[in-house]
Amino acid sequence: MTGAELRHILQDKWGCSYDVQLRRIGEGKNSRVQLQVMWRYLEQASFPMTEQEYLQHLHRVATYLQEWCLVEQFRQFIRQVKARPRLGKPVVMVLDLGDRAVEWLV
Repeated sequence: MTGAELRHILQDKWGCSYDVQLRRIGEGKNSRVQLQVMWRYLEQASFPMTEQEYLQHLHRVATYLQEWCLVEQFRQFIRQVKARPRLGKPVVMVLDLGDRAVEWLV
């Protein structure tokens, strides 16, 4: 998956180029990683990134999804989720990193 493909998935689902963020929630063994589809999007005048910066950011996120073998899980989540990003309320996908979670959460 590339950043452009990730953008295309978001646009197909919601019609906008939404921002996505990876967030670590919790501490120690209880830590989890979430992918959050934020309410901000590239087409907004106040969006803080240029299109090139946005695509680079999406490429980094897509690279993580590939390294964690979660691309298909992400695609399925986006197809099935009914929620839409709203001001102050992202669409959240908890990522299952399995046995490799400790590697990424140190």
